[in-house]
Amino acid sequence: MAAIGDDVFFAAIPELHARIASREISAEELARAFALRLERLGPRYNALALALREPAIRQARAAGQDLERGRARGPLQGIPYGAKDLLSLAGKPTTWGAKPYAAQVFDYTATVIEKLAAAGAVLAGKLAMVELAGGGGYRYASASLTGPGLNPWDRARWSGGSSSGPAAAVAAGLVPFAIGSETSGSILTPAAYCGVTALRPTYGLVSRYGAMALSWTLDKLGPFARTAEDCGLILHAIAGRDSKDPGSAGKSFYYVPQYARPVKGLRVGYAPVDFSARAEPAARPAFDAALAVLRQAGAQLVETRLPDFPYGETLSTILAAEQGSIFEPLIASGKVDELADKAQIAGLRASLEVSARDYLRAMRIRRLIQRAFAKLFADVDALVAPARTGPATPIEQPLSGPAPAAPAAGAATPPRDPGFGGLIPAGNLAGLPALALPCGFAGNLPVALQIVGAAFSENLLLAIGKEYQSRTDWHRRRPPG
Repeated sequence: MAAIGDDVFFAAIPELHARIASREISAEELARAFALRLERLGPRYNALALALREPAIRQARAAGQDLERGRARGPLQGIPYGAKDLLSLAGKPTTWGAKPYAAQVFDYTATVIEKLAAAGAVLAGKLAMVELAGGGGYRYASASLTGPGLNPWDRARWSGGSSSGPAAAVAAGLVPFAIGSETSGSILTPAAYCGVTALRPTYGLVSRYGAMALSWTLDKLGPFARTAEDCGLILHAIAGRDSKDPGSAGKSFYYVPQYARPVKGLRVGYAPVDFSARAEPAARPAFDAALAVLRQAGAQLVETRLPDFPYGETLSTILAAEQGSIFEPLIASGKVDELADKAQIAGLRASLEVSARDYLRAMRIRRLIQRAFAKLFADVDALVAPARTGPATPIEQPLSGPAPAAPAAGAATPPRDPGFGGLIPAGNLAGLPALALPCGFAGNLPVALQIVGAAFSENLLLAIGKEYQSRTDWHRRRPPG
């Protein structure tokens, strides 16, 4: 057997699959190596919620035996992974990242974990998260049962929320891929901060049965991985109709890169201000270079404006109303006071005060947003913007605060053009898929693009991502040490 080193820990799924299939490495050896690495280094980044070494080794042994008998299940067979700790695993703790639920155990397993088991993937551990996936709003990265998510590129920086553990674990080579969740930015932000590829699927494409609910009409589950191709292989395994999830779209997904439209000739909408005045100065060269790569690939970059709606306010109203209903027992019991972040406690209490009138008005606006984006995608094939305007923030920096003071005389004023600044809440309100692609560095910290498409256009987004990654190597970069 070849030694298991960094080339394995940072390998993409097809390479790991090839090594297992050729018997260079057995599935059991691979699972043992990743499980031990996750146990040893996961706490370094506050990324590990629950180690599952022995169950993983048993799963991997069974996967290896199936391969020996010629029972091939696909490219995920024998590949270890991690799952955000809002996904239930029968008989094991599922803490939702929060002290009030530290001893919570379910007697059923989330559909997404069952689907991955059916594909032969090996669950190596549950991964850390912001408490209650950020429900109620939080002000500090420390709002987690496991402590603040620490970035593998610089542990003085945040790994992003609320899927802090999945992003950090993939970035540090602790698992080849992980499953996280997004309600409004919790896949895109950690992926951007940690320099990994990630996919937010179309709303309803992946079952949420067995996942903690934060917002019934906004929550989505998706993969963090090394490459766009990896994300396609994972989505192929986890997508599909599920009668247990009332929000299921009833659609399947087949990753078919051979049939995807070529990038050459695609019309990709963008706002120039996002890559200049709205981006942090240190990140602008990386973003400019990323646009140049898309142009070299033959994409037509078309200046585009987002439909004019109050995206942030609309999403906040819907989220507040739904989380208030979901967590009403926690709030009423007083156990909400056990949460780590005072702003989050206050936000959850306030969510009980959202009126039915405000909620229904926000839902009507949401429907107008969905129609407006359907019209927009009649003119462009995809949208591109920075996933975040700059790199990961310092771990102690508040995530919200008072409005900025007026600029001093002679200082640059913020741009009036909003660009695509509302794209994350807009995309989540409209239920649209998005792909996060590492695209360079600001100083020594990664930055990323987000590519957003029409509903159920995942194969197109993945084709753009695969073409981009064939021309760049940002997704192959490893954190120091």
